[in-house]
Amino acid sequence: MSDAQTTDYQSALDTEQTDIKSNITITESAQGYLAELLSKQDTDGIGVRIFVEHAGTPRAECCMAYNQPGEEDAADLQLRYDDFSAFIDAASVPYLEDAVIDYNKDRFGGQLTFRAPNSKVPKVGADASIEERINYVLQSEINPGLAAHGGDVQLLELIEEEGIGLTAVLKFGGGCQGCSAVDMTLRQGVEVQLKQQIPELTQVVDDTDHTRTENAYYK
Repeated sequence: MSDAQTTDYQSALDTEQTDIKSNITITESAQGYLAELLSKQDTDGIGVRIFVEHAGTPRAECCMAYNQPGEEDAADLQLRYDDFSAFIDAASVPYLEDAVIDYNKDRFGGQLTFRAPNSKVPKVGADASIEERINYVLQSEINPGLAAHGGDVQLLELIEEEGIGLTAVLKFGGGCQGCSAVDMTLRQGVEVQLKQQIPELTQVVDDTDHTRTENAYYK
């Protein structure tokens, strides 16, 4: 990448980032560790890329990788430190709110830790969409309970029906698929919680194929 291209690319990055903010913290000890690690790569301009795989789900995993010069995406959030830059995947930013990357020395050398309390369930603001609010309730309040039986539930779609109103279509999985108690779980648990917290909803329906019972908790 030429100097002119680098300047143009950096300008594009700065323009894209004007509305993206993050309060992720990389402590001084972690910065020192990463700077030393990156210096060993013998590549000018190398940084780190931070992202969340399976963000917003129980399988969320926080990841960090080398970012070679030129691998940045224009939508990335760039955080500049004294000795390197960190590039945060734009889609991962809300899931990394309040995240802390730290490095603690011990007798074996040390360990880099990555704590991201909102990686599985990002905070939702007052202007969040109904879909985001539903997913927040499902992931933060409902699925942790269903997980005790090896189950989970996800939102498939929202449907606005004339004369009925807003309908949330859900799909159960794991131990809830084919479970003989799933209708009670839906009506007395999931639907009640969703309607209490999202009053715009008028009904909740299940679109799961419950003929498959091989993983059902109750048969």
